[in-house]
Amino acid sequence: MKRLLIIVAVIFAVIFGGSLLKKDSKTSTADAKPTNHTVGSGTTGVVVKEYADFQCPGCGAFFPTLKEIKEKYKDKITFQFVHFPLSQIHQNALSAHRAAEAASNQGKFWEMHDLLYTNQNAWSRSTTIAKDLEVYAKELNLDIEKYRTEYTSSLTNSIIQADIKTGQELKVTGTPTFFIDGKKIEDNNSISTVATFSAAIDAAIAAKAGQAATPSQ
Repeated sequence: MKRLLIIVAVIFAVIFGGSLLKKDSKTSTADAKPTNHTVGSGTTGVVVKEYADFQCPGCGAFFPTLKEIKEKYKDKITFQFVHFPLSQIHQNALSAHRAAEAASNQGKFWEMHDLLYTNQNAWSRSTTIAKDLEVYAKELNLDIEKYRTEYTSSLTNSIIQADIKTGQELKVTGTPTFFIDGKKIEDNNSISTVATFSAAIDAAIAAKAGQAATPSQ
């Protein structure tokens, strides 16, 4: 009888413990919030937001321009990157975004961001993508075991999906899609150079300053 009670207790513990783990897993993924990957303190109050896909050639083409823009404006603006992998057409995109998010948990999001765009042609057609992306994690001296865990975790996926949802709510359908001070740029050709992108930012800064100078009624 005593042995039977022990067996029942063990079975109960396994079932109950498993249900708790399942509940915790659901809670962690369901509670995933959109990211806030930003650079620049934004002293002018202007935010430049990019919805991007690491495998997207168009995003890759914009990368050098954006690098110059961030260097030019520094803390005058806040630049924000938002995950928006187009997995239907870019088979390795989600993997790349997972790698960036895993790196983010070790304070190296922007470093991984730059490596992914700099080496876009090298990994885009990879058939061993997890292994290839891990090379960049090692280059950044990340804790590899921690990186591997977070690269494959359901929470990492949920965080990326939360970013995608914010884009869908803003009618984002392709990448890169830019918002300058909340205004969607409908034609990327209009900001395709450092000069034209700067002009759009300067106009937003001037408008923001004008709003601040206008006395309240």
